[in-house]
Amino acid sequence: MVPEFCYISNDAKIADKVQLSPFVYIGQRVVIGAETYIYPNVTILDNVLIGKRVIIGPGSVLGTEGFGYDKTGEVYTRIPHKGKVVIEDDVEIGANVTIARAKIGETRIGAGTKVDCLVHIGHNVKIGKNCIIIAQVGIGGSAKLGNSVILAGQVGIKDHVEIGDNSVIYAKSALYKSIPPNSKYSGIPARPHQQVLRFWGKLFKESEEANNK
Repeated sequence: MVPEFCYISNDAKIADKVQLSPFVYIGQRVVIGAETYIYPNVTILDNVLIGKRVIIGPGSVLGTEGFGYDKTGEVYTRIPHKGKVVIEDDVEIGANVTIARAKIGETRIGAGTKVDCLVHIGHNVKIGKNCIIIAQVGIGGSAKLGNSVILAGQVGIKDHVEIGDNSVIYAKSALYKSIPPNSKYSGIPARPHQQVLRFWGKLFKESEEANNK
């Protein structure tokens, strides 16, 4: 039974035991796997494929058109985004998350990944399995995250950057370049975390010595 005030496109495919809340919108060519739970006011636009046991928090938007423009003179013209969003099994998406559909191909979030509230995931982004994406993260278009990556709160990831498996980016960092597996980075621009700790330790020591003179 469809809850009151939901809209479901006529060619959407919804498996058994999917729970839809009021004010959910489901667009064309959407597929939703079994035992998925969708909270109120979620918008799932065209060409979104959702796996099993997925949770989508209130107010989130999946499949919004990616942010891409061509410039001719002083005029910006929107580039069409005709691709997909793919959400694998056991993904959890918090409240007010936006996930952009790909220009071509797909934006993909790997199985078991958990996305906190107020996160933006750009077009053609690939996120591996069992990642943790904490609140207010922004991931630029075509970035790639390996498996078991952690992005702490308010991290920014530049477009086309690649992050290796098991890496951690600490809070409020801005990553502008690709990094290998098992990396730990922090700061703006992000650098190896131990290097940043040594820098701040030296700076604080010099400051204390100057104040004691």
